[in-house]
Amino acid sequence: MPWKKAGVMEQRIEFLLRASRGDEPLGELCTAFGVHRSTGHRWLKRFAAVGSVLELKEGSRRPQTIPRQTEHAIEERVLALREQYGWGARKIQVLLEREGTRLGSATVHRILQRAGAVRVAAPTRSQGKRFEREFPNELWQTDFKGIQEIWSKRYGPVCPLSALDDHSRFLTGLFGIASNDAVRTYYALRRAFDECGLPGAMLMDHGIPWWNHANGYGLTQFSVELMKQGIRLYFGRPCHPQTQGKVERMHRSLEEALRRADEKKRFPGWPAFLQAFREEYNYVRPHEALNMQVPASRYQPSQRCWNPNPPAWDYGPGVWIAALNSQGSLLFEGKRYFVCHALAREEVAVEVLANRLLVQYRRTWLREIDLTTGRSVPILNGQHLSQL
Repeated sequence: MPWKKAGVMEQRIEFLLRASRGDEPLGELCTAFGVHRSTGHRWLKRFAAVGSVLELKEGSRRPQTIPRQTEHAIEERVLALREQYGWGARKIQVLLEREGTRLGSATVHRILQRAGAVRVAAPTRSQGKRFEREFPNELWQTDFKGIQEIWSKRYGPVCPLSALDDHSRFLTGLFGIASNDAVRTYYALRRAFDECGLPGAMLMDHGIPWWNHANGYGLTQFSVELMKQGIRLYFGRPCHPQTQGKVERMHRSLEEALRRADEKKRFPGWPAFLQAFREEYNYVRPHEALNMQVPASRYQPSQRCWNPNPPAWDYGPGVWIAALNSQGSLLFEGKRYFVCHALAREEVAVEVLANRLLVQYRRTWLREIDLTTGRSVPILNGQHLSQL
């Protein structure tokens, strides 16, 4: 069970708990978690020194440091594809090959250059290799796309909600809802779940309707409902959209398509536009990160379906289960400690580690409570997907 197979913070908590019980030799425990003995010793020493699992989060890894003339008909086809999709030479080359025309991407680029159809892009910083899940539906990236005010005035207000499969880049959902409130978001995502099944995990930002900044801890009733379906939730670092880089890049393509439709006076209305874009993105547009294949070639629906009556969570044998009160607080040795308003009357698992209580809801570690000071702090705030 190496760190990379699940949340780093979660694995370190599990490691510390098992090590503290003293039932297993440290060497065997390190082998079970897929880490070197020195790594296990390091986390035990760090916890002994700081006395808090919150100090075990992953540190930053940021470094300190004239060709042959092409036939006229082919040139016309290259420019027609450019006009239709607005894509670059490599993607147009793939479309030509699908039609039976073999042409190098450099030749396609020269055709576009001669026609003045190539925009000079502003230089951008090089980015490191992004994570990618191994199988479809392991993780969906979910986000809302802000629409420029001029387009909202021209075509009506809309708040597009996107759900993108991390492995295949397949758009599992693209919905033009009126606002990002919990009710509209719920029914939109239910349509995605009905079509594509349930993902194992979802990545979102700290915005409505997933996160509540006013309740002392971020979970909302909506995010709790997702967790009850066995979906693990991850939240990107605040003010760091790169964590959701795949869906952010898709939104850039969506904005480019909207701009072309606006310039050509061919905007069909939000529902038709978003549906057409999703079909094109999934089944037509070659994706460079997929070796110029389309997302649909790497995607298949999940076999898990939405359960309107999810069963109680099985935390396993020997785990202390406690029910929170109507305020989302935990009673321990005659004292009450706050956990989460959105989990009022829900059952949680509680582990004792030194002078701390660690509170878990289903698959997610929620809270660390200092029994000496009574201070209760969230764990999930520091457990972002960038640490996986």
